[in-house]
Amino acid sequence: MTARSASRRTRILTTVAAVLVIVVGAIVLVAARGEDRVAGSTESAVGSAVVVRPDSHRLTDPAGSRVTLVEFLDFECEACRAMFPVVEQLRADYGDRVSFVVRYFPIPSHFNSERAARAAEAAAGQGRFEQMYQRMYETQAGWGEKRVPQDAVFRGFAVELGLDMAAFDAAYNDPATAARVLSDFDDGLALGVQGTPTFFVNGEKVTARDYQDLAAALDAVL
Repeated sequence: MTARSASRRTRILTTVAAVLVIVVGAIVLVAARGEDRVAGSTESAVGSAVVVRPDSHRLTDPAGSRVTLVEFLDFECEACRAMFPVVEQLRADYGDRVSFVVRYFPIPSHFNSERAARAAEAAAGQGRFEQMYQRMYETQAGWGEKRVPQDAVFRGFAVELGLDMAAFDAAYNDPATAARVLSDFDDGLALGVQGTPTFFVNGEKVTARDYQDLAAALDAVL
């Protein structure tokens, strides 16, 4: 090989190496930006989560109330069922001063919890959310922990409540109803909800196992 050939080969190899550096650098940059977008999306999703939304269901909403208690619940959850009478008593005692808000958080391992939430949401469309909410807990022992769909049971509740059944059926099976339930669940995840029931008082998560715990949390901000 002549000196000229060697020099030419060196220049070619140098050029190829430079191109490779540029290509690899571009790939790394794109990947880094992609990771930044993913991280930014996650932060945005978490940052956009709120404890109460305009369409959240309010069991009580007294005029001028400055205190809000929010419960993320699962209608098939036995712990939620145990807290149901506690919340009802709190509503009786504080309902003139505190807004009580309910949000869905159907645990995936509970076979019928998402269906129960859709039934409550379908009833809400006819102004009967509270009645369906109460019916779910009053009857949970009969339909909970089943590994087969309880659609007929929930439809029966709607019949008992005197709902327009064509409208109920349409809402129950509407993908928008399932999306509404999922939006509550997603907010719960972003807010750090890991199980049910989980309570928030004025946006702050509180540990509550009984009436006294929740009453103390409410008294602290009233």
